[in-house]
Amino acid sequence: MKGLILTLLLAIPSFIFAQSDFIEGRIVDENGEPIPAVNVILKSDRSVGTIANMDGYFMLELDSGTYDLIFSHVQYGSYELSDIPTGVGDFTVTMRPSATRLDDVQVEGERERDMINPATKIDPKSAKNLPSAFGDFNKVLLTLPGVAGNNELSSAYNVRGGNFDENLVYVNDIPVYRPFLSNAGRQEGLSFVNPDLVGDINFYAGGWESKYGDKLSSSLNIDYKEPESLEGQLNVGLLGGSAYIGNRINDDVQYLFGARHRDSRYLLNTLETNGQYLPSYTDAQALLTFDLTGKGSDQINRTKLNWLMAYGRNRYLTLPESQTTEFGSVSQNLRIQTAFEGREELDYDTYQSGINLSHRWSDKFLSRWIVSGVYASERENYNVEGAYRICDVDNNPGSNSFNECVVVRGIGTNFNYGRNKLEAQIYNAEWRNEYLLSDWSILEAGVGYNRNVIDDELNEYAFLDSAGFVSLNESAFNSLELRTNTITGYLQTTIFTKDSMHAVNVGARVNHLDYNGETLVSPRLIYRFKPKWENETSFRFSIGKYSQTPFYRELRDRSGDIREDVKAQQSIHIIAAMERVFNWWNRPFLFSFETYYKKLDHVIAYDIDNVRLRYFANNDATAFAYGFDFRINGEFIPGTQSWFSLGILNTQEDIAEDEKGYIRRPLDQRINLAFYFEDHLPNDPTMRVYVNTVFGSGYPLGPPNEINARNIFSGDEYYRVDLGLSKSFELKNHKYLKTFWLRAEVLNVLGADNTLSYSWIQDVTGAQLAIPNSLSARFLNFRISADF
Repeated sequence: MKGLILTLLLAIPSFIFAQSDFIEGRIVDENGEPIPAVNVILKSDRSVGTIANMDGYFMLELDSGTYDLIFSHVQYGSYELSDIPTGVGDFTVTMRPSATRLDDVQVEGERERDMINPATKIDPKSAKNLPSAFGDFNKVLLTLPGVAGNNELSSAYNVRGGNFDENLVYVNDIPVYRPFLSNAGRQEGLSFVNPDLVGDINFYAGGWESKYGDKLSSSLNIDYKEPESLEGQLNVGLLGGSAYIGNRINDDVQYLFGARHRDSRYLLNTLETNGQYLPSYTDAQALLTFDLTGKGSDQINRTKLNWLMAYGRNRYLTLPESQTTEFGSVSQNLRIQTAFEGREELDYDTYQSGINLSHRWSDKFLSRWIVSGVYASERENYNVEGAYRICDVDNNPGSNSFNECVVVRGIGTNFNYGRNKLEAQIYNAEWRNEYLLSDWSILEAGVGYNRNVIDDELNEYAFLDSAGFVSLNESAFNSLELRTNTITGYLQTTIFTKDSMHAVNVGARVNHLDYNGETLVSPRLIYRFKPKWENETSFRFSIGKYSQTPFYRELRDRSGDIREDVKAQQSIHIIAAMERVFNWWNRPFLFSFETYYKKLDHVIAYDIDNVRLRYFANNDATAFAYGFDFRINGEFIPGTQSWFSLGILNTQEDIAEDEKGYIRRPLDQRINLAFYFEDHLPNDPTMRVYVNTVFGSGYPLGPPNEINARNIFSGDEYYRVDLGLSKSFELKNHKYLKTFWLRAEVLNVLGADNTLSYSWIQDVTGAQLAIPNSLSARFLNFRISADF
């Protein structure tokens, strides 16, 4: 059980209460050890507060009465305690870290076991409050170092030079998926994770344990809430809305329901392409929790079942009409004008469900059975023709033809056609076991099975009539019936010394894919050293092998043909990290630093078309990535959580057939800077401001279908600032509603003209011109919400 355990020892006679004007106490962990640097503030006036000393002691001088207090720490989260009277002479607060643990089993060393965890933890409230185009959960990940995503319309994110296909996503240990066919961010729906339902967030940017799966880049582990009492929220805005409700029905049953709707037509109307946009995305999710222990047991949740259900419906229709884009330089300004005819129509339906059954055989032995299934039905129909004209623009203000086309550089036509259909069934089953060998060691083991059933029909082509020549840019005509089975297993142990200074996790993961007959072994090790310094500090080193078996997209080459000899991509992660708690402005902050090196073999190279990855479908490349990640987080403003992140990356690959040596990989973003900042009025915490800022250097690019010119240029940098302003009203006398919120969001405050991708056109002189495709402009969004 997560959270705050409070023990009030009120042994002082009541007459002292009337004479005392203070609240004092001591803050300890679950083992009774003091927790220093805990921030203690008044909920009603967040300018009043103090910080616990090295012995965990605190004291607040206040007028006589009762108060609501907020206790917060960068490693223990933020918790509230209500109706604390002044004059309490022996007040003890016991805090526990938010950690993945054996359910309700109290074990010595639990906190130490969490400290070896290399995950970055994120406050779920920050994920909800962060201003973004659609309130998508994944946008909070872009504020972390090493995580990039230069498209506010897409839920995809890239970690340390990898692509989105290289990321694991779990909800309550159940793997979840997103649509497969979407080729543009504006066509996507929301990511699977519903921020209204999130209770705990763990993000691994590399170096995770053997019990988590087989991908190259990252693992995102989400736990949904299990409500103890009635809670919910209704949220409505210009770009859609959401609602959720949760409660405990009785001692044995809890429920959590959530629904979201996204309508992005107003935001898409800020794009350069004019036309009719009719996008709609709706999803519904439910988590049911059952305590199956039985009446005769003295243990709670000895046998526990989580049942996750989800349905996502995505409909996208657009009738493009025209587009005008200006590009070039100050000395040479070019303009392309395009008239469109046709339509794009896409239908995606995704059904996902899974159960997580846990049973505690004894105080030392816990087993979990995790079974899940996904069914996806996707259709793409598009037929769009664009007639364009490129010209030089007169940029002389004193000229009679200022801002007009003076020289026509080219006239042509591009045509895109597609009739694609996909049906996918994905089944997963896993058996996990955890056994406490002693108070200072734990043994974990498990086996799993995965089956993929993919039926895919691909019928698409695109050609360009430019400068008197017709060129076929791409074509794919094929059908695929893919059936694959994968067996996995893992074994790992975690051991720490009794003084908690040293901890090590060592294990290995095995998987076998029947499609190519390949068996892979992936050993992994994590070591943590935590010296007894005055400022809490820990050092971590991890090394491990991570393999990714090919999915159907990696098996299909650029012409649509299936390659049967494709093997798994493999990577070695080497990571050194440090975390240190320090005091700043009399408040605790956490500084994190990581340096990493990744060596990749049997790499399947790819190019990026908007958000679609086009694989080469062979293992003839090697690659590397190295970099540095920095992060500082804490309460820059008392009672709020903010952080600053900086990532520095270099990733390159060498394709054997091009004889060019190492070149930049498609997602080589050298610098990534982000920060999330919260603030409120000094005397009115109900008025709050949220700032989300992201800056990323440009990705490499080059003309299509020219292997010798691949990724030779650098694209424009991406920068964006989103601002949120909110005002809350407490409804103390209302029977059902608790709080009412008004919120305004200014998206893309600076009006940055960010470029998503480039279209390449040849003019009459034979020169290749890169036409930028821009993202959304500044937009003002309004939202209202009510909590109950």
